[in-house]
Amino acid sequence: MRIGIPKEIKNNEFRVGLVPAGLEALIVDGHEVIVEQGAGLGSGITDEDYIQTGAKIVDGANSVWDADMVIKVKEPLPEEYDCLQPGQLLFSFLHLAGAPDVLDELLKRRVRAIGYETVQPEGGGLPLLAPMSQVAGKMAVQLGAAFLQREKGGSGILLGGVPGTKHGRIVIIGGGNVGINAAKVAYGLGAQVAIIDSDHGRLSYIDDIFDGKVVTLTSNARNIREALPNCDMLVGAALIPGARAPQLLSRKILRTMRPGSVFVDVAIDQGGMSETSRPTSHAEPVYVEEGIIHYCVPNIPGSVPVTSTYALTNVTAPYARKLAAADIAKALKADIALARGVNTWDGLLTCPAVAAAFDMPCTPVEALITT
Repeated sequence: MRIGIPKEIKNNEFRVGLVPAGLEALIVDGHEVIVEQGAGLGSGITDEDYIQTGAKIVDGANSVWDADMVIKVKEPLPEEYDCLQPGQLLFSFLHLAGAPDVLDELLKRRVRAIGYETVQPEGGGLPLLAPMSQVAGKMAVQLGAAFLQREKGGSGILLGGVPGTKHGRIVIIGGGNVGINAAKVAYGLGAQVAIIDSDHGRLSYIDDIFDGKVVTLTSNARNIREALPNCDMLVGAALIPGARAPQLLSRKILRTMRPGSVFVDVAIDQGGMSETSRPTSHAEPVYVEEGIIHYCVPNIPGSVPVTSTYALTNVTAPYARKLAAADIAKALKADIALARGVNTWDGLLTCPAVAAAFDMPCTPVEALITT
């Protein structure tokens, strides 16, 4: 198989689709791998590093996209739409429930697209999303803390406080990978932390791992309404796999937070958790609405690419080898996780959660790979 690794072009996205170790494994398997010149530099990987594994370096994206399978980090941007080819396999983050334009292009161009965020084994979990959720959770508190500084428009609260002062308060909505990792950093800094989640079993687990020192609350309108006025930072971390993020925060509720508080909406790549949320970028990460600083960057892990790229490809590379090793339909039949990851196939929408987000028909991928 001919495999292409393009350079990411999203604003300040410094990750790359594969590190040399993962790429080398594909070459040993007998595949041809084409890497765009400079694709790995943001992650500390030189062209020479790739060349030593047996990859071919090309100048410009066209040759890279002329491949049977393209492995990248983020969804295609408008500048890349014309590179998409019928029957081509795209293996990357997609987040289509929050990206209708990308969905339209993938369908129109009959791309076979597998989203990292929807690859799900039989036993549950999201193995390809998990490491990036861990990074985003830890970064959310780190970034939010910076924007609490007064010179950046924040309220001037130090999350950990000092003796004789109040500690900052953080409310995290969602107790998954993002929420737990945000809580680890917040608790480590000395902040008072509350996590809100709808899964009682998850709340029990969180209470156990934090030895009861993190407040756990059942997710309902009343608990959210009562928690927000007293918090200095709010982290949106709710997730429904593949689906649009639940909009749990109305403008009216958000307005009850103190001016200068910070809202980090990690769920923005799936549409965001508040009616006030809209995507920002690393270049212009925040805006103020209702007196609240909104941080809504959809590719938070891209700002720490040395960690993120290696963490991501640790989990994506084995699946890439499976896809490349056999006819794609056979690979999907052999691995339920990959089959569940298929979002579009030859012009048809195959992900139920994405179909529900746009009230569109959904074709089971099993029917397509059988025929």
